[in-house]
Amino acid sequence: MPKAHIVGTGSSVPRRVLTNFDLETIVDTSDKWITRRTGIVERRICSSAEKEGTADLGAQAALKAMEMAGIAPKDLDMIVVGTVTPDRQFPAAACMIQNQLKAENAFAFDISAGCSGFLYGLSLVNDTIRVGSCKNALVIGAERLSSITNWTDRGTCVLLADGAGAVVVSADTKKGGILSSHIQSDGSLWELLYSSYGNSFVPEILSGLDTKPFYLKMEGNRLFKRAVEYLTAIAEKALKENSLSCEDVALLVPHQANIRIIQAVAKNLNISMEKVFTNVEKYGNTSSASIPIALDEANRQGLLKKDDYLLLIAFGAGLTWASSMIRWSI
Repeated sequence: MPKAHIVGTGSSVPRRVLTNFDLETIVDTSDKWITRRTGIVERRICSSAEKEGTADLGAQAALKAMEMAGIAPKDLDMIVVGTVTPDRQFPAAACMIQNQLKAENAFAFDISAGCSGFLYGLSLVNDTIRVGSCKNALVIGAERLSSITNWTDRGTCVLLADGAGAVVVSADTKKGGILSSHIQSDGSLWELLYSSYGNSFVPEILSGLDTKPFYLKMEGNRLFKRAVEYLTAIAEKALKENSLSCEDVALLVPHQANIRIIQAVAKNLNISMEKVFTNVEKYGNTSSASIPIALDEANRQGLLKKDDYLLLIAFGAGLTWASSMIRWSI
């Protein structure tokens, strides 16, 4: 049976940087408060003056991943995009990306699983490769959360940002690759994080921002507790499934939502923060894009070596949560 191996990574973020000091001119907040509560110092925000739609960012990230993998567009069988902010209600962002890449042999579709979208897609691609229905796939997380941000709500607008990350996953019979994937959800808790209609305000500092006719609402305190609980449990499930301990993990790459969530989960798992990759301070919360962006940075910084055990964990709207244990192949 073939195994699914990540053979290329890529990422793309908008040019515009929105700092905490910029946010002080928009809502009643401060750089000190944001940094202490979230760990975020700055984030990237799309502009209509640039080619920075969801599909644009996704395609740019995909091209970098494909270049690393040595995969041509014609070689792709499958494109899966995790997103809650596609450019259009339909067609899927994945189809728009397929068109930009000229990947005419691939089938393409989106997954809506909140911040867990990338790992949901990775799980699906892993299963498809293992049954022999796919040889080369793109898994992308791409978001424009700025388009659904309520810029009058200081509890959420300081968190959200835009970006895209991608991986090429290929079939190979060699050992390693994606060892296991685990995905879960609980729809009874949907009201902790959801979209609501009614936002139209755009701060002057964000001129050129394309907004959607709805915005994000979040019950932060309850969500925080669930995130820590579920991320810890899904990480432990991946470790147990593969008969591994926390000491075996070379690097933990969590969803970059909030540094306090990341620190709490690492503490629960007894994993030193030195073995946890974070870039939330630079990019904020990019939802489904956060893990592949972080993975690409970790890979290009040389933090991963062949045969290292890598643990990915995510939590998002739905509620959804997921994990993936990988034995690194690059």
